[in-house]
Amino acid sequence: MDLFLIIAAVVAAGAFFLLRSTTKKSLRLPPGPKGLPIIGNLHQMEKFNPQHFLFRLSKQYGPIFTMKLGGRRLAVISSAELAKELLKTQDLNFTARPLLKGQQTMSYQGRELGFGQYTAYYREMRKMCMVNLFSPNRVASFRPVREEECTRMMDKIYKAADQQSGTVDISELLLSFTNCVVCRQAFGKRYNEYGTEMKRFINILYETQALLGTLFFSDLFPYFGFLDNLTGLSARLKKAFKELDTYLQELLNETLDPNRPKPEHESFIDLLMQIHKEQPFSVKFTHENVKAMILDIVVPGTDTAAAVVVWAMTYLIKYPEAMKKAQEEVRKVVGDKGYVSEEDIPNLPYLKAVIKESLRLEPVIPILLHRETIADAKIGGYDIPAKTIIQVNAWAVSRDTVAWGENPNEFIPERFLNEHKGVDFKGQDFELLPFGSGRRMCPAMHLGVAMVEIPFANLLYRFDWSLPKGVKPEDIKMDVMTGLAMHKKEHLVLQPKRYI
Repeated sequence: MDLFLIIAAVVAAGAFFLLRSTTKKSLRLPPGPKGLPIIGNLHQMEKFNPQHFLFRLSKQYGPIFTMKLGGRRLAVISSAELAKELLKTQDLNFTARPLLKGQQTMSYQGRELGFGQYTAYYREMRKMCMVNLFSPNRVASFRPVREEECTRMMDKIYKAADQQSGTVDISELLLSFTNCVVCRQAFGKRYNEYGTEMKRFINILYETQALLGTLFFSDLFPYFGFLDNLTGLSARLKKAFKELDTYLQELLNETLDPNRPKPEHESFIDLLMQIHKEQPFSVKFTHENVKAMILDIVVPGTDTAAAVVVWAMTYLIKYPEAMKKAQEEVRKVVGDKGYVSEEDIPNLPYLKAVIKESLRLEPVIPILLHRETIADAKIGGYDIPAKTIIQVNAWAVSRDTVAWGENPNEFIPERFLNEHKGVDFKGQDFELLPFGSGRRMCPAMHLGVAMVEIPFANLLYRFDWSLPKGVKPEDIKMDVMTGLAMHKKEHLVLQPKRYI
């Protein structure tokens, strides 16, 4: 009976959208693969590594192409030139987010910046974040937290290095590092890395991330949301949001407790609750707003920085000459101090080039968050109707031969010291978009970069690295684990040797 209802509903939805589409005027739409009635191109989509699938389509149909996902039209951008046209020239017309069920629910109905609409509220919240949460001074204030957690991670590696043939799971160590840093920055508390509180935090975080990236029936067939109930997706979403909200409310209650011990470092939640007390905005800043802002910190911050460092270490272990250059640079600059501190980072141009090249080849957000056309537009000479969902395939843009030449798939950090010396990831160079660009660019870029540079530099400074016995560089698998952040699927396990 359930299957019959689903089939009948999909057929009815298809008839509705087919009838509606015949009433529209003829448009010069971007090319794209031919779909089926009702479902469009849904049957062709690849669940795993969609950035690769969309890249292959761009080679067939061009740097902009369209697909139909049920009742929704999707346009995909795959070149630096068109990314600039979208994110700079016509940015204002593409600032909207599509109203997707999972994202709306888990983001407190769009109160979170990443998935909210571009409204007066959004602009006030973004300004508040840039001034109060993610300013250079605020990022610098958390330096002791980053350095303390980095020291803890280094101590674990020293123990492994002191054991004959000891190895370390770099992927696991970096996830633990970023989880601890984010919790201390966001909540002002340090969880036991293997305790029940940390496990609860991670479980809630991963389910939140999963649902933020899940498409529901109602997203593609707007009038048939009851199918989400039949499949159990709605129940899963309701349960996950309740667990998330309960957890965040507990943190708020702790912050409001007058008997709470004063935290060693003022956390983001302390700052947000002070803003809640002052109410400086044109709209009321509620507890729901505070929780949504906390999500802006923990959802993108926990695993993205870890993924960047893992990919950078992976490429260096595959390219020993690059590893040697990076280590020689950091050891020459730091000398016998014993550790790399944040004031050393500006003097490490090759290390910064390695990070950029790793972000280029393996952008941790391979497809930028969906945008939606506010009004009818043209991109690349093609018509883009209002309400079209727009994806920028950052993974494909990083392989644009017009921007990067004939060797875009090769790991060459030197390109950022030579022909692409001026290229950065701050949103002005559209061939490199790990943090996006324009009015919807990630506001926490400086915080994220700080969480990458200090652990990466110390890994290179303090240890020499090799693969476990019997493993060769060509044996390293580069498969990715699809999610909001693009992790290396197979953990990176290396053998450390003390340098200092």
